[in-house]
Amino acid sequence: MEDVNVIRVIIGLAVAIVLILYFVTRTKIHVFPAMIIGALAAGLLAGLPPADVLNAIKKGFGGTIGSIGIIIGFGVMMGSIFEVSGAAKQMAITFIKLLGKGKEDIAMMITGFIVSIPVFCDSAFVVLSPLSKSLSRNTGRSLTTLSCALGTALLVTHSLIPPTPGPLAITSYFHLDIGVFMLYSSIAAIPISLAGLAYSKWVGNKIFKLPSVEDSSVLIDRPYTPEELETTDTMDSEGLPSTFISFAPILIPIVLILLNTGGNMLGFSGSFKVVIATLGHPVVAVGIGLLIAIYGLAGTMEKDKVVGILDDSIKQAGIIVFVTGAGGALGAVLKSSGAGNQIAQALVAAHIPGIILPYLMAFLLRIVTGSATVGMLTAGSISAPIILLIPGVNPYVAGLACCIGSIGVTNIHDSYFWVVNRTTGLTDIKEMLWHWFGAVFSLSFVGAIVLFVMNAVM
Repeated sequence: MEDVNVIRVIIGLAVAIVLILYFVTRTKIHVFPAMIIGALAAGLLAGLPPADVLNAIKKGFGGTIGSIGIIIGFGVMMGSIFEVSGAAKQMAITFIKLLGKGKEDIAMMITGFIVSIPVFCDSAFVVLSPLSKSLSRNTGRSLTTLSCALGTALLVTHSLIPPTPGPLAITSYFHLDIGVFMLYSSIAAIPISLAGLAYSKWVGNKIFKLPSVEDSSVLIDRPYTPEELETTDTMDSEGLPSTFISFAPILIPIVLILLNTGGNMLGFSGSFKVVIATLGHPVVAVGIGLLIAIYGLAGTMEKDKVVGILDDSIKQAGIIVFVTGAGGALGAVLKSSGAGNQIAQALVAAHIPGIILPYLMAFLLRIVTGSATVGMLTAGSISAPIILLIPGVNPYVAGLACCIGSIGVTNIHDSYFWVVNRTTGLTDIKEMLWHWFGAVFSLSFVGAIVLFVMNAVM
């Protein structure tokens, strides 16, 4: 009887995965109801009573939303203000001036690394792309180098570092401390971003492109003449927020969260601990960042415009919250059905490292769905109930495996593939693939190495 139950549990999980992938890739059904349907199928096929399946879905959905829903809402609202205020451009100009001539690609990488914490990578790329073209126009540096350095750094942070919604959901699924996970993911993100920078330099020489002097939307594949270099674009901070207020909405919440994490590790006590724990709680810290963005970055905007921006961002946040909650519901059903325990025992018996499962699931789902976030959330919701039952597996590295795996390999049904290439100005499909497929592959390759090294060390 036990063998029959094991088979039913595994069949239920397999059917759930197939249904989710089919609905997302082949039908008009959104990923949110697709994951709920998958959760129902997994529970019923595993032999759970219908009432128990529904209770697990409600409990998993509500528990996940209760833990991170507010943070996602605050974060998306902050990101929307950050996007329209010019703060991202101010940050880029700050790094360009700080690093000096010849380091423009590094400046774009660092800018992308930070900006994608509150702003979705596709939106951030569109916002910062004109600056990449201005830099290319003023310096003669290949535009493909600058745009690739920006795009890869944006993707890395978007995939790895909370409070970006995907990684934030992973902290909920794996029951992780957000501050500690930020440290883990930041350690991993640095070498992966540097791999993107190295590829950017290489591909910029292979596909040398510059914006035309007459029309920046048209690209040329030769160096500028001395006469063309004499006529450059203007690039200044006039009309932009100050440097401090541009960085503050991002950095202050991060500092507060990390301070709270450090206080817990160092054993702070008394009233000081209470203050740090309160201010460093992710809900409070990100809420402070939102208030700084509203009154600092949007302080001169009219009230109706600011409210409109926040209203639009809430619509965007709603989608993320519901999909994240659906992942929590699926995970709760798998836990109740016993799928997690059965598969965990099988992995232990086969001596398969625990991080392999979340990494491969996120990697493959990213390729199939074309979305890093969907791949990450689905892989996390399925693998967390399994991984948390395997002795000796570091849950932080397991969560990181979902994030790194979701970088995956880009393809032509990945929206970010088209955003990066078309916004840059590339139209030839071969050049597009060299530019962005190769870039994402380099991130994924180095990411896998970083993941297994971290797993061995930590």
